[in-house]
Amino acid sequence: MVIFDRSEADYEEVSVKSSEPITELAGKLKKEDELDKLMSSVLEGDKQQIDDGKLILESINQGLGSFTPDLILKNLVNNYKLANKMYGEVIIRRLTNYSPNYVEKNINIPEFQREIRKNIEKNVESLKKKELVSKDNLITDNGLFLSSLVMYTEELDKLIAKGFGEKRKKERDAHGDKEDTRGFQKSRYKDIAVRRTIKTTIRRNHKEILKEDIKIFDRRSKGKISIIYGLDSSGSMKGDKLATAKKAGVALAFKAIQERNRVGLIVFGSDIKNVVEPTNDFMSLLRSLTSIRAAMETDISKTIRKAIELFPARKETKHLILLTDALPTKGKTLSSKATGAPKDKLLSEPEEATLKSASLARNAGITISVIGIKLDKKGEKLAKRIVEVGDGKLYRVKDLEKVDKVILEDYYTL
Repeated sequence: MVIFDRSEADYEEVSVKSSEPITELAGKLKKEDELDKLMSSVLEGDKQQIDDGKLILESINQGLGSFTPDLILKNLVNNYKLANKMYGEVIIRRLTNYSPNYVEKNINIPEFQREIRKNIEKNVESLKKKELVSKDNLITDNGLFLSSLVMYTEELDKLIAKGFGEKRKKERDAHGDKEDTRGFQKSRYKDIAVRRTIKTTIRRNHKEILKEDIKIFDRRSKGKISIIYGLDSSGSMKGDKLATAKKAGVALAFKAIQERNRVGLIVFGSDIKNVVEPTNDFMSLLRSLTSIRAAMETDISKTIRKAIELFPARKETKHLILLTDALPTKGKTLSSKATGAPKDKLLSEPEEATLKSASLARNAGITISVIGIKLDKKGEKLAKRIVEVGDGKLYRVKDLEKVDKVILEDYYTL
């Protein structure tokens, strides 16, 4: 695996009344109070708020742009199977107040249609009153914030339950953390493990502390790491794949930042959609992860090249994790004459571009790992080439529930 010239015609100074900044400040405080209430409700286990957050998160993962009651009902009535793929079971159950199976069996009954219309309108109106959805049926900032909190708490609970450990880099460092102890060998006085030294002296029945009794704290540096999570948000990732990939990103960000490393994010499809430079700002990453929607195709080459730009110039471990369910293997095949490669090893233009980008990254001191979700044979073959060039690892994932564990395992090998 991111300036002013005070010329005559540009602007003029305007005197501001003293009441204006006070009004703005009051507005900000009100906004902060609303977010604090949302955070408290989630942390305190308010089931209704948590369910609202899950509903909004699911709508983002399914790529829905809005909560429009008439349109939702129309899709359910006209083609339920297609609507089920479009919305998913969580949204159908939460908006209609009925299980998806029950809706499917009764959707053609006029009385039932009227019943679920009322339920959908009532539930959407409830989201509007809570300011999670706007008057235009779009998700608000409050809605996005609530859904990010729900995603964070769910993944954190899972992490705590599994206890995935801690990343350590085994290099001695005078300023590192105290770990085990060792015998005295030209160390600083403040590194002496006094209690361990006294215990050793007593156990050996020495009347005074001898040189061989002295124990020293062995300080170890964890090493500085910048890691970028490249998340495929192409159309094929919609739904459970995208939801799992986001939570895995939360796990990576939480663990790495907790251990004083930096994490960045590149959201890619046919183009780069969103970028966060390696940072220790967990909430910024959380909000960016939450807002990802699935659409379009996949371009790995652009993602690798963007990562090269984002990594800091300073000397440290630099690692890119690419999570995708499809790699770019389609396109015009390069000729044997142009590449000098045998016919059985000819690459398409997207494959050639991807491997060239991987080579550029490696030359820049960046390693690359690929986490492939149910890749086809051709995609897996290209993934192997990428990690060979990028000096990283390839992880084949069939069980979505294990994606976060795989990402953390890759992080711990750095």
